Amino acid sequence: MQLHTTTWGSGDRVALLIHGIMSDHRTWRRFGPALADRGYRVLAVDLRGHGATGPADRYRPDDYADDVVETLPKGADLAVGHSLGGLTLARAVARLAPKRAVYSDPAWHLATAEEGFDPELFVGFKSATAEQIRALNPRWEEADVAVELATLKDWDTRTAHALPEFTGTDLMPAGPEVPSLVTLADPSFLISAERAALLRERGFEVRTVAGAGHTIHRDDFDGFMSALDGWI
Repeated sequence: MQLHTTTWGSGDRVALLIHGIMSDHRTWRRFGPALADRGYRVLAVDLRGHGATGPADRYRPDDYADDVVETLPKGADLAVGHSLGGLTLARAVARLAPKRAVYSDPAWHLATAEEGFDPELFVGFKSATAEQIRALNPRWEEADVAVELATLKDWDTRTAHALPEFTGTDLMPAGPEVPSLVTLADPSFLISAERAALLRERGFEVRTVAGAGHTIHRDDFDGFMSALDGWI
């Protein structure tokens, strides 16, 4: 499936950005231009069921991965995936073959229903108000609250209903296909301290952004950029 793509910059280096669930390319409103200022041509997709790409018949991790491989260029200098985008990138990275990969609080472990996971919590958030978004994300800029409202409007809730199919399974890569950094929220509800240690053993560099929430690049943009030092 060809995905809607947004571009920032026209530099000689290429960066690929893959957003998380309930979001789209607009989540990168600061990061995309920041990379462009560093000499990148930045390509950000809207995954199936999100943004301008629109809905699909099926929402499985390999479907998301196949879409980005079909849409994005091979051999980019950098690829970044957040949350569901991190899972997507991990499934696609061998085929995309970027020079470096960054996984931002990746969805490599989803809780089971017994552990409290309920897709209806995601679905219910589609009708969240600006006040609710601010309360859940007190460090966000007002522009990010507006972006969240807009992206939720364009989001297909069936993507959340598909999540239980791959909950409770180990989705962590066996090792990095390319030099890879994992940035984590503090705390991360997706990657525990034990899993972070295992990722280090498997060859990933892991950095935690102190005090940041799950959407690190919106919760603490400066901290996120600092965590990418030497990688971008």
